[in-house]
Amino acid sequence: MKALLERQKNIQIVIIICAVVLVMRAAQLQLFDDSFRRKADATTIENLTVYPPRGLIFDRNDKLIVNNNAMYDLMVTYNLVDHKNMNIEKFCKLLNITRKEYEENIKKDFKSGKFSRSVPFVFLKKISIETYARLQESLYEFPGFFVQVRNIRGYPYSVGAHVLGYINEVDPRDIEREKDVYASGDYIGAAGLESEYERYLRGKKGVTALLKDNLGRIVGKYNNGENDIPAEAGSDLVASIDIKLQKYGEQLLQGKTGSIVAIEPSTGEILAMISGPTYDPNLLTMTQGRGEVFSQLLTDPLKPFFDRTVMAKYPPGSIFKTVIELVGLQEGTLNSEAGVSCNGGYFYAGRLYKCHGHGGVGNAVDALAYSCNTYFFREFRNIVDKFGFSNPQQGLDKFGEYARQFGLGERLGIDYPNESAGNIPSSAYYDKIYPRRLGGWRSPTIMSVGIGQGEIQLTTLQMANLAACIANRGYWIPPHLAKAFRDKTSIPPQFEKKRLVSIDRQHFETVVEGMSECVIRGTARIAQVPGIQVCGKTGTSQNPQGEDHSVFFAFAPKVNPKIAIAVYVENAGWGASYAAPIAGLMIEKYINDTISTERLPIEERMKKANLIDRYLANKTVAGAEIQAPKAKPSPDASEPLQNPDDVPSDVPDTPLPPINGGATTSNTKNDQKKKL
Repeated sequence: MKALLERQKNIQIVIIICAVVLVMRAAQLQLFDDSFRRKADATTIENLTVYPPRGLIFDRNDKLIVNNNAMYDLMVTYNLVDHKNMNIEKFCKLLNITRKEYEENIKKDFKSGKFSRSVPFVFLKKISIETYARLQESLYEFPGFFVQVRNIRGYPYSVGAHVLGYINEVDPRDIEREKDVYASGDYIGAAGLESEYERYLRGKKGVTALLKDNLGRIVGKYNNGENDIPAEAGSDLVASIDIKLQKYGEQLLQGKTGSIVAIEPSTGEILAMISGPTYDPNLLTMTQGRGEVFSQLLTDPLKPFFDRTVMAKYPPGSIFKTVIELVGLQEGTLNSEAGVSCNGGYFYAGRLYKCHGHGGVGNAVDALAYSCNTYFFREFRNIVDKFGFSNPQQGLDKFGEYARQFGLGERLGIDYPNESAGNIPSSAYYDKIYPRRLGGWRSPTIMSVGIGQGEIQLTTLQMANLAACIANRGYWIPPHLAKAFRDKTSIPPQFEKKRLVSIDRQHFETVVEGMSECVIRGTARIAQVPGIQVCGKTGTSQNPQGEDHSVFFAFAPKVNPKIAIAVYVENAGWGASYAAPIAGLMIEKYINDTISTERLPIEERMKKANLIDRYLANKTVAGAEIQAPKAKPSPDASEPLQNPDDVPSDVPDTPLPPINGGATTSNTKNDQKKKL
């Protein structure tokens, strides 16, 4: 009897223990562990992503330059499709696809885990609004299919492809970099402003929860939408670009390879940023057929994707003489009132390094006005040799310090991708080329730098920024494309800070006067604008592989300047042939909003000129860096590249009007040669 009671007691203990375990497990499942509830919810609730509208982009005058257009993705839930009774022929006709395409799009590798028969996936991307309209009327006939609305970009002015950029579908690297932001199928800014300000423009995705029945069919919103998370629209960006000026510049650069950058000197805001050849940005909107267009542009020998404003590194030619003069004046190696006798060029070691036939120059102003090579060969050597002919390293590096203060040889920090630093050669650079054990180098070896040739390379952006610094008489603000955000978000603070150059203002005034006289009576007269004092400097950058490059930079007006500009036209010859007239027209268009009647023939000539054949005939590979050859290795006998005569050889015989009450000047080739 006692044994029986003991057995019953043990059984009761086991039962109690089991009961306690079961109660604790039930409590865990119901009170503490929500995994089963979440699994149940997953079978009854479908969370669909709600894509936010991307932030709009406006120009500086509040013109809408990048908008959003609706795009439609056709989604499908495989288990809800009536595969036996569906009218596939009608469905394919509505979508303009074949039966084979239908089968490929509906059948997925469901075993891979990437797709589920009960979860919607994309059946067809980027349906046009016309196709959507046709489909919408009959969509009820095709259970399991529904349309998800997305936004794609539109460009009302059809210009600014490089500067505005485009969007792409994210790739695995984008997703890996920001897993909490992007998922497969999302869009991301891939170039230009779209890329640089992606985190402001993209907005924040939302979620809507839909209730499904036991067959996986959506029957309505879950919990009356109380669990939905609304999407947040991206911030609207006000760009510094003047879209009218941008469009006008693209018209002038049509048929040419090169670039134009215009800056408001007082703020550093970029007014226009043009790389040619370009393309219509609407060609790369997220629509069907985009891939084919992208491939065509990518393989185009003119390299329209290559942004010459910030990526191409050019020898600046004679516009660099302004820097030589400023440094010489500050360092005391140049007397602004001293002239030079120029008898056709600069003589050294029994050789003549040619200049053009303008006669002697009386002072620093004349030297810039007439672009005297002799004057600047000599002055650059004076700067380099300041600490002794046998110690050129110290002089050149001192010069390099000044150059970097102008933002040359380094990235300016623009809010724009792919900016190149260019090249300002240092003593270490030349020590590698000309080792001291082989004789080293001296100022004659590198004096081509004094006329903007040799190893020096600048971007067009740097050239425009240099013009802005001279316009400001000694400071510049990092050039930028963001002017403001409409939601009051601040632009990056570095775009409001002045960068000072340690050169006295009085020396800038000398250079400004030289640039003014260059336009009034020197090599840049074709850039004159009625009623506006333009200060500019031509350059003709020698290209040993073909036609020389036409260069010009300027600012206007002379007092309280509103615009600084640099124009670089590849394979276009003299600086005054194309770059100077284009810049003059851009200045006039921006300040006066119109072109004067007497200058319309110049405008027509610039718009109609087509230099593409010259470019294609050039041995320089499209998109490669534009470089001058290195100086020859002998420090005493090396011949610098000759800076060609800046006098244009093919300017139109169109007389220019009096400027600011001055005498009328003629722009003919013979008249220019006579005056020079």
